Amino acid sequence: MPHLPPLLLTLLAAYAFLASTGNTGASDQPSRPAEIVESIDAVFTGSIQYRCLIQLPEGYGSSDHAWPLLLFLHGSGERGSDIELVKKWGPPRLIAEGIRAFPAVVVSPQCPADELEWEPAALVALIDRLIADYRIDEHRIYVTGLSMGGRGTWDLARHIPDRLAAIAPICGYGTPRWAPRLAKLPCWVFHGTDDEAVPFAESARLVNALNEVGAPVKFTAYPGAGHVDAWVKAYNESGLWQWLFAQKRD
Repeated sequence: MPHLPPLLLTLLAAYAFLASTGNTGASDQPSRPAEIVESIDAVFTGSIQYRCLIQLPEGYGSSDHAWPLLLFLHGSGERGSDIELVKKWGPPRLIAEGIRAFPAVVVSPQCPADELEWEPAALVALIDRLIADYRIDEHRIYVTGLSMGGRGTWDLARHIPDRLAAIAPICGYGTPRWAPRLAKLPCWVFHGTDDEAVPFAESARLVNALNEVGAPVKFTAYPGAGHVDAWVKAYNESGLWQWLFAQKRD
């Protein structure tokens, strides 16, 4: 069994004690996973330290089961050193507010304030560290992100398309020449037609390029939706999570 961080063991033991006494503090609410805040050095040719919010699925500590990894990449507004910012949108928000539980280890790194974009090599190094430290099913690694994180999702995917099971970029941008490398990777793309920050055309041209190479791509356009509206709608989209977790890398 991979080594469990001491903080994780403490959290799991505390929760198990509370559960045994019937005093979890939320008996009428869906149980929430343990949360860990961990600083991880992503070492590649350089080094970036990511503070990560790690939300573990219920049952993580009770067996040797390997879990899917859901990596969430936030937008430019959540950069910095306050880890609570990553709970503003997306999967970490859904978990923190008790709206949805995920059958996966959900990891939300925080991009340092001085980094203008997600660095794909650092994210690859981060994934490698997570695989070493947590029980991750390497055939079920999923990436999603919004705005700057949508761009980061595309960029990471074109670097390691053979290691990911599926991606869901929202309001992202990239270049159509990446399409051949993504030809076998399931993608579900989201964008608002009235996006004032990242033009709708950015996603449309990537999707068109993927269609030309026969990639398994889905595209949801939200008529009249702006930048923020798109990811609010996307993360509440019927069928997104069922589709995502159904994907498995051969």
